[in-house]
Amino acid sequence: MTAPVTYQQLWKHLTPLYPPGEAKAIVRTILEVRFSLSLPDLLCQGTESLAEDERQLLATMMERLHDGEPVQYVTGEAPFMGRTFHVEHGVLIPRPETETLCQWVKERCTGKRPHMLDIGCGSGCIAITLALDIPEAEVTALDISEKALNVTRHNAENLGARLTLLHHDILTSDIPEDAYYDAIVSNPPYIRQCEAEAMHRNVLEHEPPEALFVPDNEPLRFHKAIARHARHTLVSGGQLFMECNPEWLDATADMLHDEGFHDIETRDDPFGKPRFVTGTWVKAEQDTQPNR
Repeated sequence: MTAPVTYQQLWKHLTPLYPPGEAKAIVRTILEVRFSLSLPDLLCQGTESLAEDERQLLATMMERLHDGEPVQYVTGEAPFMGRTFHVEHGVLIPRPETETLCQWVKERCTGKRPHMLDIGCGSGCIAITLALDIPEAEVTALDISEKALNVTRHNAENLGARLTLLHHDILTSDIPEDAYYDAIVSNPPYIRQCEAEAMHRNVLEHEPPEALFVPDNEPLRFHKAIARHARHTLVSGGQLFMECNPEWLDATADMLHDEGFHDIETRDDPFGKPRFVTGTWVKAEQDTQPNR
């Protein structure tokens, strides 16, 4: 039989990887999400109230955490903008700073009937948030990964969001025909390979590298491709919103200017790092794209 363990034993098992405060938070997340045990329950009786099969499951989950697996993959869920999203290996875990990107889009688009595109949808957290918080919006979620599109579809069904899913490689020169949007939003890969050594093991060994990294010599690889795509698919007056590497935010803003975008603005994340940029596309007179 699996013996009961105390809260202290559980979080101390993780201290080789995490500082005590973070280890405690991870253990509380596991026990609350998967076993409905509150902190008072833990302090009073530890895991004594768990059945044998639950103790075995907890032991397995703790070993996964000890091996560096992110708690979101272990529980199968992550919070974002007040909702719970299913996550699994193969999709990027939603980050709290990306909520600022969604809030910025909502500020500019609420009250309209926008057609919106999320490029690189991953778990669907951005696309689904916009679809639910701007009910009149028509939202398309695009990704190169079939796995990501399946997770997005699952989350959309669970949360009651209506989306159009599009399988497409944004790095190709192909532009979907007859696709025009009032807003395009993206949190693309932007971490240079040379920055990997400063990152935590749980990210490097478990999250999809294709959703994180760009070549050292092409730090704006995806941002440039997205800007080119946006030039062809934004209506006149439409806006492009992107999350960026803080070290390359100014360069991204300059790139948008060079690509012909107007009214370029930047914004910090909640931790004070410059991370987001937006630009407006204005249709040239000879451009025949529709202006809804």
